[in-house]
Amino acid sequence: MLSAEKGAMLEQVFATDGTLAHAIGDYRPRAQQLEMAQKIAAAIENNQALIAEAGTGTGKTFAYLVPSLLWGGKVIVSTGTKNLQDQLFERDLPRVRNALGAPVTVALLKGRANYLCHHYFERAQSEGQFASKRDVEHLKRIAWFAKITQTGDKAESGVPEDAPVWHQVTSTRENCLGQNCAHYKECFVFKARKDAQEADVVVVNHHLFFADLALRDGGVTELLPAANTIIFDEAHQLPDTATNFFGVTLTSGQLLDLLRDTLVEGRAHARDGADWTALTAPLEHAIREWRLHFGGGSGRWTQTAIPQPQTFSSVLTQVAEKLAALVQALESQAPRAESLALCYQRSLELQMLLTQWQDESEMEDEGAAEIRWVETTSHGVQLHRTPLNIAPLFSRHREGRPRAWIFTSATLAVRKNFSHYAQQLGLEEAQTGYWGSPFNYAEQAMLFVPPRMPVVHSPEFLPALFEAAWPLLQATKGGVFFLCTTLRAVDRIAELMQERYEVLNESEQRPVLIQGQASRNILLEKFRKAGNAILIGSQSFWEGVDVTGEALSLVIIDKLPFAPPDDPVLAARLQVLEKNGGNPFMDYQLPQAVITLKQGAGRLIRSETDRGVLMIGDTRLVEKPYGRLIWQSLPAFKRSREIEEVCTFLAGEKVD
Repeated sequence: MLSAEKGAMLEQVFATDGTLAHAIGDYRPRAQQLEMAQKIAAAIENNQALIAEAGTGTGKTFAYLVPSLLWGGKVIVSTGTKNLQDQLFERDLPRVRNALGAPVTVALLKGRANYLCHHYFERAQSEGQFASKRDVEHLKRIAWFAKITQTGDKAESGVPEDAPVWHQVTSTRENCLGQNCAHYKECFVFKARKDAQEADVVVVNHHLFFADLALRDGGVTELLPAANTIIFDEAHQLPDTATNFFGVTLTSGQLLDLLRDTLVEGRAHARDGADWTALTAPLEHAIREWRLHFGGGSGRWTQTAIPQPQTFSSVLTQVAEKLAALVQALESQAPRAESLALCYQRSLELQMLLTQWQDESEMEDEGAAEIRWVETTSHGVQLHRTPLNIAPLFSRHREGRPRAWIFTSATLAVRKNFSHYAQQLGLEEAQTGYWGSPFNYAEQAMLFVPPRMPVVHSPEFLPALFEAAWPLLQATKGGVFFLCTTLRAVDRIAELMQERYEVLNESEQRPVLIQGQASRNILLEKFRKAGNAILIGSQSFWEGVDVTGEALSLVIIDKLPFAPPDDPVLAARLQVLEKNGGNPFMDYQLPQAVITLKQGAGRLIRSETDRGVLMIGDTRLVEKPYGRLIWQSLPAFKRSREIEEVCTFLAGEKVD
């Protein structure tokens, strides 16, 4: 329970004429926000874990910031993405801190790849090889940035964060020289970590939080012992993020990075110690052969289902043998320079990961705690060892000093039930809270499932989906998100869209933006600016996108977002669940699909004045028994299966 004194203080802060209203011009009090803040304050006061779902418009950020700044002690706030991290640190946190007059210090901490490294920047300037003029231009911009920046955060540089040149001017855990670096005292990573250790409130992101727990890289793990309150915003991402970082991955990219650094450092510090080209070239060739074994494209296979296993084993053995030769050479030359010693240490770690993955004595069985699998992309190969149950691992990190753990998002529950999420993270004993959106969905939004659609796996489905959506596309004057569950569907819908527009007059056309044409941020910027664009995308546009007003009036989702059946980790988890007497579909696949669908549906209504239609082309939503559980987990949309009624609603007319 929350003390009466703190409860009264929160009521005053969130009141119509209270602290926030006086200090923040656009603040609007919401009953749900106050209730959520009270629940979080109680969890902080009693060192409890709390799972809290807050629908769109609740104002969950203020709901957790206010009690955290007033009584949270040392607070770590972890967000889902770096963009949200920057927004929280630069906008929301200062507004609340200033409104409360809270005497707390704050800090922003990102992974080391986000900070300019003086050592590798100097090396890039003197020895860097660049693939394009654009890379050279970016390096010049970074040189200017290096002279004026106080943080070294590449987000402030004006150079795109995905520019290839960043790879050459930032450090990694493996190649950082640490205290032996000549620039250690002015190191941006070191400064950011020092600021974080001294601050009352530290803003991180999930990737950094879990990568640091898994690797003990010296960032979050140094903060965690002193923290009184840990808050995860966008907490629905945690199970996937934790799974990735509690697992172990060896990539062809890591090996190629090692080769590149070894070649540079060997020539610089031990040119007479070895023929570095002769050492690295055979391993590079073996890595290329390793990738070519799988042909083009991407794919996923368990260790026991790899195509042509004998050939794969032979290729991987070649990689191991060439890597061993490199390890031997680096061992003899490591004493000549700290950078060579780091290369040697990296080579040993990669050799160990490769040996462990190949070890048949550790082959997974039906009761295994992990699964080993291979993933190929257009860029390389990855060997994974992934835990099937992260709950014990996460629970172990939560042991020790009593503290509050807050998990919040707009999508954690299935029909107000949190059991699926709690089981994934070992939070069965956590308190829970559910606050629906304050928006009037019955008046503002309509859910449309077209009748007489083909089954979703048939070749006729996507053309039929497009035909069903076409009248809605014509009826709305605003922007449209066409969200697909696969990249193949994105490409097919884009083809159909372009074919249809060829028969229209140019004056009738509206911008069609397709995932892959440009970066996500650029596409979203164009979408917002156009006001009537159609954006066709997949999972990366299902969450973390906030477009208000007529600029987004229609969201189309192709089908229910069940995870692909060829996912090796999912398949292994479902096998274990079934073996233990569970129902894989109802206990795992369906709850996961509900949470994902709620994210996509949440793009539509972002303010009290938004209005629009959510179209879901999958008739299982209304025809299958489990469909009721799905749509009852969504906000209370007005529902229709009549295209004329939906078009009338889109035109702005009232529908009874």
